Formats: sequence, C-alpha cells, structure tokens
Amino acid sequence: MTDITRLAIDTSKSVFTLHGVDVAGRAILRRNLRRRELLSFFERLAPVEVALEACGGSHYWGRALLALGHRVRLIPPQYVKPFVKRNKNDHNDTEAISVAAAQPSIGSVPVKSAEQQAAAMLLSVRELLVRQRTQLANAMRGHAAEMGVVAPLGEKGLRELQAEVAAADDAAVPAAAKQAIALLGREAERLEVRRAAIDAMLMQQHKTNPVSRRLAAIPEIGPIGALNFALRVDPGQFASARRRAGWLGLGRRECSGAGKQRVGGISRAGDERLRQLLVLGRPRSSSMPSRGGQPPRSGC
Repeated sequence: MTDITRLAIDTSKSVFTLHGVDVAGRAILRRNLRRRELLSFFERLAPVEVALEACGGSHYWGRALLALGHRVRLIPPQYVKPFVKRNKNDHNDTEAISVAAAQPSIGSVPVKSAEQQAAAMLLSVRELLVRQRTQLANAMRGHAAEMGVVAPLGEKGLRELQAEVAAADDAAVPAAAKQAIALLGREAERLEVRRAAIDAMLMQQHKTNPVSRRLAAIPEIGPIGALNFALRVDPGQFASARRRAGWLGLGRRECSGAGKQRVGGISRAGDERLRQLLVLGRPRSSSMPSRGGQPPRSGC
C-alpha cells in the first residue's frame, strides 16, 4: 500500500468504500470497510491525500484523518456527480470522488472544527422549529377551511381563526374538528415558546461574536442573519467578493455556446438558507431586477 498517492472514501452509516490510486492514476485498491475498521486502517497507512464528498458527517472524518497526519480534501457533491459512470454504485461513486479530486481546477471545502459545527447547530434547530410551526399553522388553516372558517394571513389572523373556531356553533364546526384544531394550536404555542428560548441563546452568541456584531451593523441585517453568516461562512476560502457571491448562488446562471452569450436568473447554488436571509433582509424599495426584467432563460 506504499504506492497509494490518493484515497477516496464514499461514506455511509456503517460501510465505507475505498478507492486508492497510484501516481499514474491507476486503481490499486478497492475495498469496503466497516465503520469501526476505518481509523485503524488509516493508522497503519503512510500519510496520503484523502478525498471525501462534502457533507455534515464528512467533517468529523476529516478531523480524525487530519489528526493521523493525512491530507484531507472535501469535494462538493455537485463537482463529483459529472464523473459518476453509467451505473451508480458505491465503487463507481468512490472512483468519481477520486477523479474529481485529481482535477486541479476543482475547489474543496475547508474542514470545520467541532466547535464550528456545534455553534451553527443551534441555528439549524431554530430553522426546524420555525418550519414545524409553519406546518402546524397551515394545517390549522386547512382544517378550518374545510368547515368554512377562514382568516387573514399572519399571527393576528391565526389568533382570530382559533377564536372563531372555538366560538362556532357545533352544527357549523363539530366538536371533533374543534378538538383537532385546538390540539394543533397548543402544539404551535409550545414550539413558539421553545423558539423564543433558542432566540435568547442565539442573541447571547451574537453578542459574544465580533464578526456577527460587525455584520449586524449593515442595514437590513439582523442578529439571526449576521450570526448565520458568521458561523456558516469562512471568508478566508474566497479570493474575492465576486467568488463569494457566486458561492452563494447570487451570480447569473449561464448557458452560452456557438459564440452567443445566454444568461438567466441567479444560479441558486450554495447555502439556500443564507440566500433566503438576504432576500428577507432586502428593503422593499430595492431596485433589484424582477424576474420579468431579467434576460430570458436559455432553456438548457
């Protein structure tokens, strides 16, 4: 195994597929390892370049392999997919990771520390609670509409809907429907209390994070948006602001050919949540072009 110059790993919950190549790029190792066997295998191996597909769990393995002296590269999945062969399986996926890592023009994701992942985890929990509460509110409105009860959008409208359902005559809204809608309302209130508690913890993080405080000084950027950018984006990985905007998916999608340039809307690459926060924080009077003011999509 001394001839191995690069090892690609296709991770999973319990079985890991390895693909090792020599200096000429020829495959000289293909094998599967159980989860408990992976680190002991790399402990016996001389330091090599290890390539993994970037995901939440790959940062843990990246830290573990860096501690063993190996060089780790995390490749974004969208850069790996074009190199997958016709039949998709674990070995072909791992080979595609190795081929993608061999391309000098393909960038990699920096390995996050455990502290960085833990700090951003609370933001993900908050997003989950917000989505769940939205689902509950939509379910309440949907069930109430079945009984002919509707209300305006927003928190005020939702409270009006709950009050109207509770006060409705049993002939119009049967007791079983009232019970179901009230149950959804109590669950929504419970989630709102937990979200408020998480907001208080996130505010403390924001106050102790100098980068987040500087970002919050920008107009239309609040503590949650500033903390998301401070914890989820490493500005050192970008050579310029243009590249950072492209990573966020704010650049125009291009499909040019035959000497003709065709551009469409934003590419929507990168972190969807960060892009959403930018849209939510944009002033209503902004002069950003609407979909109708953009060049037509090329259709490719």
